[in-house]
Amino acid sequence: MKQSNAVFRTRLSAVALAIAGIFFLLYPALRPFSDEASMQGAAAFASSRWLVAHILAIVAFTLIPVGLLGLYNSLRETAAEGPGYWALLLSMIGVGLTLPFYGGEAYGLHAIGQASLTQQSAALLDMAGVVRSGAGLILFILGLLLLAAAAIVAAAAVWKSNTYPKWSGVPLAVGFVLYLPQFFGTQPLRVGHGLLVAIGCLWIAAGLWRHGRQTEPAGNTVNNTGDRQHRQTAA
Repeated sequence: MKQSNAVFRTRLSAVALAIAGIFFLLYPALRPFSDEASMQGAAAFASSRWLVAHILAIVAFTLIPVGLLGLYNSLRETAAEGPGYWALLLSMIGVGLTLPFYGGEAYGLHAIGQASLTQQSAALLDMAGVVRSGAGLILFILGLLLLAAAAIVAAAAVWKSNTYPKWSGVPLAVGFVLYLPQFFGTQPLRVGHGLLVAIGCLWIAAGLWRHGRQTEPAGNTVNNTGDRQHRQTAA
């Protein structure tokens, strides 16, 4: 029973990482881009695509520690347990510091955009700079730096382990290291970055899923094989 629960938790983490990867790609693909200083910018902020895209990003960040929890559990009592633990810890702190800024982007700028359209005044868009500055911006930068560190340490844990392909942690690490610089790029560049992060998440997720299959109790494997043989005989 305990082993079955461990397999379920590992696969749950794999699914969480896979969903995170898809959402990291959808976020820049759906997010409307504009000059953000005119009524066109107000329309972008007020659009449902703006809200949905940022909510997807929030969910994606939230699922990263869930995925790294499965990675850590799979590396316990191995030489890579230490790096796996620090990757999990850094990711939890990093996500906690990052999400408030995304909340301001998702809900604060959305409300500003709606108010600008209602009043037909682009002057209200100046408030976007207030939302994106101050303590929230500092915490956001610190959070992304911690997430980059978490991804690097996770890649080191994967490399050090004998469980996963050595290079499978590298795309995620590169993706999170580039997370801050990519904000200064155009939409195609940001979508490309989202694809890189998605590849990183999906590669580790695939490794976690295979690990769960390898650690599945022998009885379940025998039963599944027997069921398949029974169905083939009946057919």
